[in-house]
Amino acid sequence: MLHSRLRVRVGPSMDKLVCITDKVNSGKAHDVSSELFQGKVAINIKGFTNPSGEELSAEYFDREDRKGITWSIQVRGRFLQPTSADDVMFGNTFDKRLKLPWGAGVALKFMKYVDPTLEHDLMSETKPWALSPLISTMPHFVHERIDDRRASPVPEHKQWESSFPPSQSIGEDTSQLQFAIASSNSSSSTYFTPSSSNSSFVTPSSSLSITSSSSDLSNFPKMPGSLGVSVKNSLQLPFEKAHLKKNKKKKKIFGRALDLRTTGDRRSYFSSPQHRQEIVFGPEDLITTDFCYGYLQFNPTLALRLSGGMTFDLMKYWDRHPVRFVCCKRKKPEDGERSDGQPTGDLYWIVSIETADESDIHQEVSGAAQDT
Repeated sequence: MLHSRLRVRVGPSMDKLVCITDKVNSGKAHDVSSELFQGKVAINIKGFTNPSGEELSAEYFDREDRKGITWSIQVRGRFLQPTSADDVMFGNTFDKRLKLPWGAGVALKFMKYVDPTLEHDLMSETKPWALSPLISTMPHFVHERIDDRRASPVPEHKQWESSFPPSQSIGEDTSQLQFAIASSNSSSSTYFTPSSSNSSFVTPSSSLSITSSSSDLSNFPKMPGSLGVSVKNSLQLPFEKAHLKKNKKKKKIFGRALDLRTTGDRRSYFSSPQHRQEIVFGPEDLITTDFCYGYLQFNPTLALRLSGGMTFDLMKYWDRHPVRFVCCKRKKPEDGERSDGQPTGDLYWIVSIETADESDIHQEVSGAAQDT
């Protein structure tokens, strides 16, 4: 069977996408920077066939905790303008109406099972989309507070010492997420602005080696009707005790650390819009994620594999749509239409996986020749 030749483009907006096909499965990241977001993106696709017909392998898929995974989008970065976690969305957008196959309803139910916070309009005649809050949809999520005296930050001079993507799998660490609660942000020592973004990264030193077993379907959250909240009342922030005594409501919400020890804990807790709205991501919050699953297959053809052995050959319905993953701001009714036509709010970063034709192959070869 003829393998699908692919190319990958990454950027902060639709008009700034650049081809990074040569970095796929290489262990190298691509920098993404705008006035809204600064970070790094690394892509792994199992059996990836580039426009020249070469199949590229990756050590990533040999790891014990990534068995069964077929693709991965790893991102580390900062949102440069304070934004509620309820408004930071991640998912897919499309340029035109989708030709959905028979049985698409089963696939949509599967998607909703995997992620109960999913919102979508995949039946749109113009710009179909499917998006979820990033904090509740990511299977692997690490948060670290930068330059906050309460969180024991890594010294600034060490911020660039570690490489990305990391040699060990990204896991789960939300131990410092309590410092991103809206009422506690005023206690931080410094606040970054976009102009200070040159010193932007710090590695979550202890968290990247903490792996989650949530990559397989057996560990997905339960169906929406039986979602449980497993947050325990534990530590109180000593910096806020006096203030919290004056406000019972705030004491109830903010008077404890978030004891979210597993991916399931986090996804269950943040299935609540109220809990997401309590968290504000800003320049002081370094977020590292790995969006990786095994239900999309890119080789030898593009296919959707569901539990129970059901497989959809997406090449019959793809119509050369880019498989576009976006991180964006939630679109509000007052936002109006975007100039690029995207059904989202502001864009933070985009990963676009596309089929490659002969012109793409020529461009790849010419670009490689210019780089040598």
